[in-house]
Formats: sequence, structure tokens, C-alpha cells
Amino acid sequence: MSRNDRDRLCDVLVACSAIRSYLARADIDGDLVFDAIRIRLVEVGEAIKDLDPKQLESEPEVPWNDIARMRDFLTHRYFDTAHSIVFTTARNDIPVLVAAVERLLSRFE
Repeated sequence: MSRNDRDRLCDVLVACSAIRSYLARADIDGDLVFDAIRIRLVEVGEAIKDLDPKQLESEPEVPWNDIARMRDFLTHRYFDTAHSIVFTTARNDIPVLVAAVERLLSRFE
């Protein structure tokens, strides 16, 4: 059974919440936190890839295709993944994504 768009958007929020939690502990163990954030970014990208593109049209400032491509890169090119890119994405892009997903979810209520 496939998950619906609302479920997928909730999946994105859960993964983003975990990323924020990991960032709060980023100085504890860089590699462990990096791996945890990386897999959550994969989850974000996977959920977004499964969304109906029409759902995303109202949030054109979010680079939805780039998020999906990042998932592909993190999944298939993990040896080429720079820590700085993962941490910068987590710090700078996740808050913007969360705000957009919350706006999208508000339409389901």
C-alpha cells in the first residue's frame, strides 16, 4: 500500500526534526552525526520523490528537483559526499523546507 501525499509530507517533517536534533549534538561525534543527517536527507528526498508534483507547485521557491537529486547522490555516491555540503544543507536549507512543508500540510486540514 502506497503512502499518500499527506503521509509523505509528515515523513519529511519527522526526518527534518531528527536532523535538527542531530545538529544540536554535532560536536559530539562528527562522523556519527554526519551519517545520521545523511540518511535523514535520503529519507527527505525519497519522500519528496513520491509526492504528486502538483502538490509542490504552490511552493516554487523550494528546489524540489534538487532535493530529489541530492537523495540520488547521497544514495549512490556516498564516498563522494562532502561533510560540509551535508552540514550546510542541514543548517541552511532544512528550516526553509520545514516552513514550506508545514504550509503544504495546512492545506490538508
